[in-house]
Amino acid sequence: MPTNRSVLATVSTSAALALSLAAGVTRAQAPAIDADDIGGVVTSSKGPEAGVWVIAETNAFQTRFARIVVTDDAGRFVIPDLPAADYQVWVRGYGLSDSDKTAAKPGATVNLTAKVAPTPADAAKVYPAIYWYSMQKLPSASEVSKLPGGVDQYVASIKNLSCIGCHQIGQLATRTLPTQFGHGMEGWVRRIQSGQAGGQMLASAMNQLGGVPPKYLGDWTDRVAAGELPHSQPPRPHGVERNVVATVYDWATPSVYMHDLSGTDKRKPTVNGYGKLYGAPELSTDDFPILDPKTMTASSLHATVRDANTPTTHSTPPQMPSNYWGSEAIWDSKANAHNPMLDETGRVWYTAVVRAPETQPAFCKAGSNHPSAKAFPLNQSGRQLAVYDPKTAKYTYIDTCYSTHHLQFAEDANNTLWTSGGGPVVGWLDRKVFDETGDAEKAQGWTAIVLDTNGNGKRDEGYTEPGQPIDPTKDARVNAAFYAVMPSPLDGSIWGSTYGYPGSIVRIDPGKNPPATAIAEVYNVPKPGFGSRGADIDRNGVVWVSLGSGHLGAFDRRKCKGPLNGPKATGDQCPEGWSLHRYPGPGFEGRPDESAEASYYSWVDQHDTAGLGANVPMSTANLSDGVHALVKGEFVTLRLPYPLGFYAKGFEGRIDDPNAGWKGRGLWVPSGDRTPWLKEGGKGTKPLVVHFQVRPDPLAK
Repeated sequence: MPTNRSVLATVSTSAALALSLAAGVTRAQAPAIDADDIGGVVTSSKGPEAGVWVIAETNAFQTRFARIVVTDDAGRFVIPDLPAADYQVWVRGYGLSDSDKTAAKPGATVNLTAKVAPTPADAAKVYPAIYWYSMQKLPSASEVSKLPGGVDQYVASIKNLSCIGCHQIGQLATRTLPTQFGHGMEGWVRRIQSGQAGGQMLASAMNQLGGVPPKYLGDWTDRVAAGELPHSQPPRPHGVERNVVATVYDWATPSVYMHDLSGTDKRKPTVNGYGKLYGAPELSTDDFPILDPKTMTASSLHATVRDANTPTTHSTPPQMPSNYWGSEAIWDSKANAHNPMLDETGRVWYTAVVRAPETQPAFCKAGSNHPSAKAFPLNQSGRQLAVYDPKTAKYTYIDTCYSTHHLQFAEDANNTLWTSGGGPVVGWLDRKVFDETGDAEKAQGWTAIVLDTNGNGKRDEGYTEPGQPIDPTKDARVNAAFYAVMPSPLDGSIWGSTYGYPGSIVRIDPGKNPPATAIAEVYNVPKPGFGSRGADIDRNGVVWVSLGSGHLGAFDRRKCKGPLNGPKATGDQCPEGWSLHRYPGPGFEGRPDESAEASYYSWVDQHDTAGLGANVPMSTANLSDGVHALVKGEFVTLRLPYPLGFYAKGFEGRIDDPNAGWKGRGLWVPSGDRTPWLKEGGKGTKPLVVHFQVRPDPLAK
């Protein structure tokens, strides 16, 4: 039997051997790379670091350029296909502090040393915003009793229906308050008055929501300032998430923001392969950005309007000075372009202002012979249409009687362009007629949203108006304004999501002679879901919608068992058609079944542009720095870990080369936060464009 000294010696020898073995296995063999790759192994004092990000960044080009990959189980990484330049390479990951940066050129093998975060507070610095935002406490039912939906409606409002409909909240800039604003509730009341949107934010928080949000936002930031940390920790990327390659570009100027972009035709996403991307900067500027990712160059199109008296956002002064821009009115736009969409020829169609709202053409109004005006005259429209042809550099105004917001082309012989944003009506432009004649009056139409409540299978005149009791002998017009719009590839019906609480989706069958034959159906979001916003449709006719309850909602009309028309078919007739999929991430305290995620918009990858499969529904992950994709019933998050604070309002996929494997396809996602200077990097950083690609494994070249 060994003595105490020999026992200690044995233990000491074993410990030394363990440390020696650990040192020997911490550095796996570096992966093979090509001359345009950077590869290596990431280790820390704990050994190989799996599921952490390796970032290669350079300032050698006109636009920002960074490429980001994830390490495999052995901590190995390959950053593929880098353009020739000098790069800084470094590591970021959950449980780590950012590593030192290492200089490298393509073709180099670089083994990196990760830094284990010394404290939980250091580790939490790079957590996605949702982990911080979910720390916020919610009001009691009595505090929000004036809201018809109570606490649920409040939750939807502080998420995708209001606050996070414009900003990511929870990243460093918003979980702290500028010292000059003070702290607590008073600090937040001051904060939300900043800038040209101050009046809108103040009205939302103090009037619509009764002053409750600043109270709880103030309590939240006070607790963060006192050192309170998120109640849970994010998992590292795993499975398919480790195959993601993210490439970061920028465009425009530091004082503007983007709403959305387009670089292809959704119906045929091989259009404009490897071509330029076109942005819509909404309220911020009339210089529409254009990004050429092949050359890493950014340019712009200066959009004009038809009438000199068209209002500009520059005339709205800041409510109170901004911590970043002072009293400067940084937004200046007349065109107010909300969404772009390429057609099959590569032209870019915009929902954009072309004139003042009150200068409505006579053919839109009562007394006109236009079929749509005779059925439902319109006295003004706030945003119309425009089209830009890159081949000729011509920007053409298209005056519409109905207002526009989002837009989608139908898969019909006339390439009909449908739009949302019309309020009581849904509008369309017959592309074939417009291209042949240039006559906007002749090419456009619109319809009121009329339910077949008398159940005779057709639309009848003399319908009841919104707010009136249902008359079983008449049809009924409803206020179900389209927020998203989506032509179904299955049967040619037109679907829309409504914006609000509890929310709904709407189906319109245009019939053979709209508007006279257009019949609508409404389907309300059932509990526990609520708060519908952006939505899209798959090729099976299933509608996918972002919900403020922290779910991706799916509605399949084929599952409906009861009648879809008649006096009882006014919204609640098919709960069996719905399914709810909880988004990733923590929920608010006491609401674990709901993610605190606040998705702005959903989009369906009908043609497998991302490489995750055809018909995969995806949502903007507005508190999670990326995009959530529902793949075979499980969410995969395509996350941008740098710069933190990435927030999108829309995105699309493009197939640049169908024969190039994963390298020939991917998602193009623009940052859409109205305050892009709140992301990591602060004032001076520009709006981002991110190319997410999914390779077959973490080391694919």
